[in-house]
Amino acid sequence: MENNRNYFVAIALSVLILVAWQFFYVNPRIEKDRIAAEQAQQQAQQTEAQQGGQQAAPGQALPGGAIPSAGESREQVVAKSERVEIDTPALSGSINLTGARFDDLKLKGYRETVDPKSPIITLFSPAETADGYFTELGYIGSDATGAVPGPQTVWTLTGGDKLTPATPVTLTYTNEKGVTFTRTISVDDRYMFQVVDSIKNDSAAPISLSSYGRVTRFNKPATPSIYVLHEGFVGVTADSLQEVDYSDAEDETTIEPGKSTGGWLGITDKYWAATIIPPQETPFDTRFSHFTDGRARYQSDYKSDAITVAAGQSAEVENLVFAGAKEVPVVDNYETAYSIPNFDKLIDWGWFYFITKPMFKMMDFFFRLFGNFGIAILITTIVVKLIFFPLANKQYASMANMKKVQPKMEELKKKFGDDRMGLQQAMMQLYKDEKINPLAGCWPILIQIPVFFALYKVIYVTIEMRHAPFFGWIQDLSAPDPTTIFNLFGLLPYDLPAFLHLGVWPILMGITMFLQMRMNPTPPDPTQAMLFTWMPVVFTFMLASFPAGLVIYWAWNNLLSIIQQSIIMKRQGVRIELFDNVKSLFSKKPKPAE
Repeated sequence: MENNRNYFVAIALSVLILVAWQFFYVNPRIEKDRIAAEQAQQQAQQTEAQQGGQQAAPGQALPGGAIPSAGESREQVVAKSERVEIDTPALSGSINLTGARFDDLKLKGYRETVDPKSPIITLFSPAETADGYFTELGYIGSDATGAVPGPQTVWTLTGGDKLTPATPVTLTYTNEKGVTFTRTISVDDRYMFQVVDSIKNDSAAPISLSSYGRVTRFNKPATPSIYVLHEGFVGVTADSLQEVDYSDAEDETTIEPGKSTGGWLGITDKYWAATIIPPQETPFDTRFSHFTDGRARYQSDYKSDAITVAAGQSAEVENLVFAGAKEVPVVDNYETAYSIPNFDKLIDWGWFYFITKPMFKMMDFFFRLFGNFGIAILITTIVVKLIFFPLANKQYASMANMKKVQPKMEELKKKFGDDRMGLQQAMMQLYKDEKINPLAGCWPILIQIPVFFALYKVIYVTIEMRHAPFFGWIQDLSAPDPTTIFNLFGLLPYDLPAFLHLGVWPILMGITMFLQMRMNPTPPDPTQAMLFTWMPVVFTFMLASFPAGLVIYWAWNNLLSIIQQSIIMKRQGVRIELFDNVKSLFSKKPKPAE
């Protein structure tokens, strides 16, 4: 029985931190951040346009420019500027010819809610809007180079009238020194833009200039991230993953990972990201910043080392811009196709990367086979059970052996009474005589804990789970079960507070957890007995706010564990006492003798 108790205590400890964090910290923080975001948006809309431009990049200032107010609607801002339309199977929007900015981009394949009529996701918006978010590429020069492309540069469209996967567009700009910049922009059928600049020096002297790129946004996600998910600044420099939270940038103002040759940088949300992949052969400095001059904003930027273009010569600079959904196969393909170091870590696979990503691959395989991620979760659970079957077999066999010697253990307890040391020695001798390892059941649990966290990670962070339906009322496996028993699962016409949402699947999970724990008698220790009695109830309420996919996994895993334990115990010749234990729980207890 001690082994069995260790089993559930291990589960409780491994999950309790996770559910407590979600229930007591994340949910209140979501409400707090929502209020703060509304206040910040109101303040931004009242901010006057101020001069200030870009703050200093590592070692040198980036170009200046006005920090616009946010008093106009997105449609008004887009309509009043000259633009080049973007139209691909995955994207729609436009490029602003002022600054050649990517500041108008929507994702055709994703909507804001599960309602198919809801608006499609907006990723980029002009700086003049409250939700300003854009990517810009330019140069830093000197008096010798003359004016170079920056935020205020007005480019001329000289080739193509619409950016599609089949039709790139060409922009040009010539400065007062006779230096001509020709920018060719192409895009694939997903989310990668290729920006190739040809710099032709027709002046009488050599010029030296550095390229820069920045991803800038004026707001944060309305829903705060939790400890299992990183949202904020992200990049790879010197083959090292850099993850900086918004709060860290707010505290430190500027964080500089250092110089790197090769890598990438940007800003990531839970499901979307905007990144720049600078020229991989030229060293560059990276910076993650929070600026408070004028309108507060967050910025991930780079500045390359200077290149020299001799008089009468040309040079070429190539940047890649990723802007879109973090789809696993798409991101993996970009890493391979463009030799982008560690680009797959744009998706936050977590500490158990070596488990999390293969688990997603397996689930994705079953999804493509059956067309339903809920079914994929169920089959993946079976596969995991099969992988761990030898360990589980030892675990349940150990439990069965412990039950066999339970009468002898009770005799020892009576014999030694309060002599704890003598009882401990006698029990260890009993284990030795019966060839029982009391710790045999603990190791399988410890090994399986990372699998549980990996599955939670997969369901919570991968966009493939977003708005993925199961059956019936579960239309989004990444969201909590929308039903609740307190309004009879929607039959009564009123809504309830979030903490009272207790859906069908959390209840099923609680029932299966209760039955699994009742496979063995209630422990005699009052504290442990109370833990066994109330743990399913507590977990039912706490897991009600978790993604439905995880709750479905937990319920299904419990059911498989009950079946597995029953088979193994029967093979070991141990009586299955599930129904007796349940019956005894509700039966009337005899009064103690006076």
